[in-house]
Amino acid sequence: MKTFHQLDLTGLHVLDGAMATELERKGFDLSGPLWSAHVLESSPEAIAGVHRDYLEAGADCLLTASYQVSAEGFQKIGYDARKATDAAANALCASVSIAEKVRREYQAGSPRTIWIAASLGPYGAMLHDGSEYHGNYTCSFDDLVGFHSRRIAVLVETNADFLAFESIPSLEEAEAILAALLPYPDAAVYLSFTCRDGRHVSHGETLQACAELLDGRPQVIGIGVNCTAPELIGNLIRQLAEVTSKPIVVYPNSGEEWDAVHRCWQGDGQIQEFGELARRWRGEGAQWIGGCCRTGPEHVRAVADVWRN
Repeated sequence: MKTFHQLDLTGLHVLDGAMATELERKGFDLSGPLWSAHVLESSPEAIAGVHRDYLEAGADCLLTASYQVSAEGFQKIGYDARKATDAAANALCASVSIAEKVRREYQAGSPRTIWIAASLGPYGAMLHDGSEYHGNYTCSFDDLVGFHSRRIAVLVETNADFLAFESIPSLEEAEAILAALLPYPDAAVYLSFTCRDGRHVSHGETLQACAELLDGRPQVIGIGVNCTAPELIGNLIRQLAEVTSKPIVVYPNSGEEWDAVHRCWQGDGQIQEFGELARRWRGEGAQWIGGCCRTGPEHVRAVADVWRN
């Protein structure tokens, strides 16, 4: 990885959209504990294809298919501890290598700068029980630090441009991530939180308290919100703008809502409306905009149009 001193983020505006949603549309079953990470080994070209679609739609940044990757996840599917550690490291590295290959091929015919963000989900994503939407974990703080440390140690040795800690539900997990990053003070990172309303992250702390924790850290290159309802984003941007000068990162869900009882999505994520919202979010101060669950290349194209126009 480059250090945050070396990283020129000029021109970074448009993040990509959901990886898992696109893989499901292509027919992959992502119901297991590793989610889209299953596909890293079985069908890497499918992941590459999703990355290409987002670049063609106008994304400036590819988030790797590593959100759900962890040694603990591999143990859930039957690996012993040692093999699980090796499998997780291989999967993390493969996710970056796939994105690198796609970027290299795309830039052979385009002058656009493309960034690679190594995606890292929260502890709750590994639990595979929706905990990233409440953050009520039973583990210790040291467990959280160890969980994040093991994955960071692998990814800082790759050619990802920066680390993207996504769907963080609590102030405590943000503190644990900062503790895990202490051996790597030059590694560039952004942290993005899930939020329950227009002021609070999922666990209940204010988004402003989380941003204030991060604002003084030079290696933190962005603070934001993801996997959150679009109608909450405007107020959350304003909350962030009051307490930080860091780039504000937003990539909400499509507007559909997850029905946990029937395990399906409800509602309709209108692409045209998403583009209009993105224009508003830009006006309110968001510098990096993309999409999370249930968004696809057309949503990203709508966001890219906001910056092109």
